[in-house]
Amino acid sequence: MLQENVNLKPYNTFGLSIRTKYFASFSSINALKSLLSEVKNEKLLILGGGSNVLFQGNFHGVTLRNEIKGIELVEENDKNVILKVGAGVVWHDFVMHTISNGWGGIENLSLIPGSVGASPMQNIGAYGVEIKDVFEALEALEIETGKLHTFFHEDCQFGYRESVFKKELKDQYIITSVSYRLSKNPNLNTSYGAIEEELKSRNITHPTIKDVSDAVIAIRQSKLPDPKEIGNAGSFFKNPVISQSEYKALQRQYENIPSYQVDENHVKVPAGWLIDQSGWKGKTFGNYGVHKKQALVLVNYDDAKGKDIVALSDQIIADIKERYNIVLEREVNII
Repeated sequence: MLQENVNLKPYNTFGLSIRTKYFASFSSINALKSLLSEVKNEKLLILGGGSNVLFQGNFHGVTLRNEIKGIELVEENDKNVILKVGAGVVWHDFVMHTISNGWGGIENLSLIPGSVGASPMQNIGAYGVEIKDVFEALEALEIETGKLHTFFHEDCQFGYRESVFKKELKDQYIITSVSYRLSKNPNLNTSYGAIEEELKSRNITHPTIKDVSDAVIAIRQSKLPDPKEIGNAGSFFKNPVISQSEYKALQRQYENIPSYQVDENHVKVPAGWLIDQSGWKGKTFGNYGVHKKQALVLVNYDDAKGKDIVALSDQIIADIKERYNIVLEREVNII
């Protein structure tokens, strides 16, 4: 049922007090179809966990919250399982479910905020693992026709924090379920970031998927603010990918500039390092700013305005461009 003039503060992790003209949640495909038929000519916004959006002001349209639940085991053999998961399932809850069953592949993605439906749209990733590594298929409702379509791996055009749903098919489909192929005998990925150090500090030499998950959770909690306490959307910027020649030129000027190999011609430079080195880390501007422990995270300390946080991100982008000739891209969707 559609509600009018609803405050979206509980539905966005930035904790911004903004209003939407209409609001409703749906927990089935039929309920979604029914709602779409009611709001045919209205501007539409689909929210999952609200962990990757930044509202600049009130939303003059219809906000629909995806609450389709369920985790179904659809296929199993000696090596793998395929799970079909409702798009409204909380991502971290799903990760914990896989770990309790001994199914590996997404343990590095523990504690990422948001919902399952956003995972392929954003091709979420952390500590050397991305959704595309375990993705099998998804189902999505076409808004224009009300028909359900299946998208396989190649259809999604996965890139770094990218998919076809953020490009050509943006705002045309609503993801209702995602299927993942997980391993019963997983190859653990512990070489990226601080995972190896965290495992070492715990005296773990032969880690399980739970050990890796616990390590990732500890690392994230030590660096990232809890949205329930400080409004934020996690990493605000993507890590820029630059050519080897650009990196070598920067290295001559900044000896300690870190990088991760992407392919033989490109490297990824940590955006957090660039922002930190430029003096933005921990800067506050009244009730908003850059987090003191992680320069990638912009925060709402208390009833900030979305447009002010967007303006801060513009300043950071301009500063990094001037210093390093690198253009940072926002990971967060500006509404």
